[in-house]
Amino acid sequence: MNEPGDHALPLVCPSCGRRHADSERFCSVCSMPLVHVDAGAEDPPDAARERARKIDPRYAEGELVRVAGGRHQAEAEMIQGMLLEEGVPSILRRSPGFDVPDFLAAGPRDVIVPLGGYEAAREVLLQAEMAPAETPSPRSTGTGHALRLTAAIAGGATFAALLAWALGELGA
Repeated sequence: MNEPGDHALPLVCPSCGRRHADSERFCSVCSMPLVHVDAGAEDPPDAARERARKIDPRYAEGELVRVAGGRHQAEAEMIQGMLLEEGVPSILRRSPGFDVPDFLAAGPRDVIVPLGGYEAAREVLLQAEMAPAETPSPRSTGTGHALRLTAAIAGGATFAALLAWALGELGA
């Protein structure tokens, strides 16, 4: 129920900020329920804006690379908060290979940062003694692995060809 003084306050959409007449209850643009807002009051900063203000633009450039991991969502969010306090933006991603429904907080999470913030993030994690023991350089993402895999496939094909040739010679 509205208080007697509420009618002096304008109705505003909390989503798009559009003002509406007192007779309306839902936004004509986005269909959100309207709220009364004090015209002189500042908009309270939301959590996303507060996080965005903490990010150092130098650390927000480049491809995304894994910098650390948490055993569960709460630990990964703690790491994410530590990085944010130093201006390093990050995102969380469920680690591959762990089978649990998406709505659960269980299971390991990867902490991903932009390449520009990788070194700063590693430094923060090293100071907190939370950095992985050995992390490959983000600039060499998978190049060595791809070469080893290619060599193994070529070696296997060569061995199979030699074996087929030897069996053919013995049978002839």
